Amino acid sequence: MSAAPDSSRPDLDRLDFGRLDHLLRDSAADLELDNEERFELREIGSGADADRLRFLRNRAFEMARELMLADAGAMLPALRWLEQVVKTLDLSATAAAAGTTAFFTPGDSCLRKLRELCRGSRRGIDVCVYTIADDRLSEELLAAHRRGVRVRIISDNDKRFDDGSDIIRLAAAGIAVRVDETPFHMHHKFALFDGALLANGSFNWTRSASSSNQENLVVSRDAYLLRCFGGQFEALWERFPALAA
Repeated sequence: MSAAPDSSRPDLDRLDFGRLDHLLRDSAADLELDNEERFELREIGSGADADRLRFLRNRAFEMARELMLADAGAMLPALRWLEQVVKTLDLSATAAAAGTTAFFTPGDSCLRKLRELCRGSRRGIDVCVYTIADDRLSEELLAAHRRGVRVRIISDNDKRFDDGSDIIRLAAAGIAVRVDETPFHMHHKFALFDGALLANGSFNWTRSASSSNQENLVVSRDAYLLRCFGGQFEALWERFPALAA
């Protein structure tokens, strides 16, 4: 149904094309862009430059045209599907230009973004969160630690004893962990990735935050915010004692 990628376009990454082509094919099968597909398309689009976004839109138009030529009765559903794809790509372009994106729960969008940020980190991950009790996030931190990324965690001293808390397990694996030793709570929920990306919001690093709660996560490259949150992390890191493994 689709033509091969244009090999004369050096700016188009073939892996991105393959992901997009597969995504569009699956979505076009039922002419619906569901939440999972929309999220992945948005992620592809957010990393694309203007030329690449133009190519992706053209690819979607080609697919829609092929669908309508194959079945005249699919014209309206194909046009609706195309509109959804183009709107998603346009929103991705706007978010990429602003350097800031937002994610919400219930659903896995916040979880997915945090996992992506952990996997993409090469130098350092600084996590300052009230609690960590979602194994899917804990495993990403452990994986980063194993591949040589410096991982530091600041958390609340009371929450380490909660059922399902991974704080003690992470410290036992060799990750540097510090906790506040006060009668109050260390209630922050932010993380810094390679000093270049900030993830901040109400989102707790727990399973219920994804499955049940109304939460938000904002990811930003804003230099001012990176300095502010980075400074706060370092101040707390100096203030709080290390958690014994």
